[in-house]
Amino acid sequence: MSGRTVTIAEVARHAGVAVSTVSYVLSGKRTISADTRRRVLDSISALGYHPNAGARALASKRSNVIALVLPLRAGMHVPVLMRFASAVVTAARRFDHDVLLLTADEGTEGIRRVAASALVDALVLMDVELHDRRVPLLRELAEPSVLIGFPAEPAGLTCVDLDFAAAGARCVAHLSERGHTEIALLGAPSVVYERGTGFARRTREGFTDAVAAHGLDGVALPCEETFDEIHETVGRLLADRPGLSGLVVHNEAAVNHVLGSLRQLGRRVPGDVAVVAICPDDVAERASPPLSSVLIPAEEVGREAVRLVMEKLRGGSVPEATLLTPQLTVRAST
Repeated sequence: MSGRTVTIAEVARHAGVAVSTVSYVLSGKRTISADTRRRVLDSISALGYHPNAGARALASKRSNVIALVLPLRAGMHVPVLMRFASAVVTAARRFDHDVLLLTADEGTEGIRRVAASALVDALVLMDVELHDRRVPLLRELAEPSVLIGFPAEPAGLTCVDLDFAAAGARCVAHLSERGHTEIALLGAPSVVYERGTGFARRTREGFTDAVAAHGLDGVALPCEETFDEIHETVGRLLADRPGLSGLVVHNEAAVNHVLGSLRQLGRRVPGDVAVVAICPDDVAERASPPLSSVLIPAEEVGREAVRLVMEKLRGGSVPEATLLTPQLTVRAST
């Protein structure tokens, strides 16, 4: 029957039961004997029956869809963002939910439209700014939400992310432990800081605070994404700070360009300049030399965001803040 849509009536006939019995097996609204339930499920499998999503939503008041709000904007490194999106999609399927991906930069309008349409049960939001204009709306919506990231005022929200301030501080501590006294942070592109994106600002704050706490000399600079821009930034940095011997890179798109610039400028890694990055493990492992790094745990964050939003859908209580502890792996670059 793969050439056309199988009906619930056909499933009922195949299993030798009433249509209402098939409906109860699917919805779980009534207790059905184990033998009858097994016959119905066997018939569903044999016929290839798929419940109509619209009818299921009307019956259950649920769409079994989560909205993932991921506005694609300047300065964002899409490959890493897609790791988060993939993790959310994979985790949602384990809960029998699909994901509606919203990538337009619509601010509150896109969220209002989707919430009003009853297309989704809940929302997961990414690219969170410190003063994010979407946050007041989230507090008003009936649909539960989880943010991957933290605004400046997270009270009353549910947020999950890597502790980026601690990640910046951990990189500084690592370089300090190895005797480096003059270091620099090459961070996100300028536009990301200008938007007030939370993870970039918090990494910079963690770096700056740790530099002061360890008594080091340090500077934090934005870092663009093209080789020419990065080469100019690195060259100017080394010219202005001849004693600099340690770099923290928090810009996945720039990692290889930073290493290439250091080679062109005659600096050996780690002999002349030690480099530690905040990035996914495979980015660090593929670099030459392999980079000491703090992992950006996209898969873990995505899974946890879905788990939290599902718990909220069930009416359970969840913590407002979930911060993952940064894990540093030492490799050849330090």
